[in-house]
Amino acid sequence: FVVLDALPLSANGKVNRHALPEPDMEALRAEYIAPQTETEIRLSEIWQQLLGIASVGLGDNFFDLGGHSLLATKLAARCSEAFEVTLPLREIFNQPKLAALAAFIDSCDRGLQGP
Repeated sequence: FVVLDALPLSANGKVNRHALPEPDMEALRAEYIAPQTETEIRLSEIWQQLLGIASVGLGDNFFDLGGHSLLATKLAARCSEAFEVTLPLREIFNQPKLAALAAFIDSCDRGLQGP
């Protein structure tokens, strides 16, 4: 959301969508805390690749950074390959922050097993 004093209007009195400011996506980011563990670092790299962003911290939320259900499906598949675990898609929605998802992955038995 972007707070405006007034909506920009066209000559016809309709909202001028082209004159609306872009939202500040950095305001959505949590205070950056660098990934520490091997799982956190690797998961951060996967998020960076999928979302096309330069850095992801422990408090960042996958969906706030631009993730959506299709990217969540890709994330689950990449995590299965990278960590040799079965990552249920619902866990990405239940654990959208990097630290929480990394902790979930660490709680799983390796070798494509769930928790």
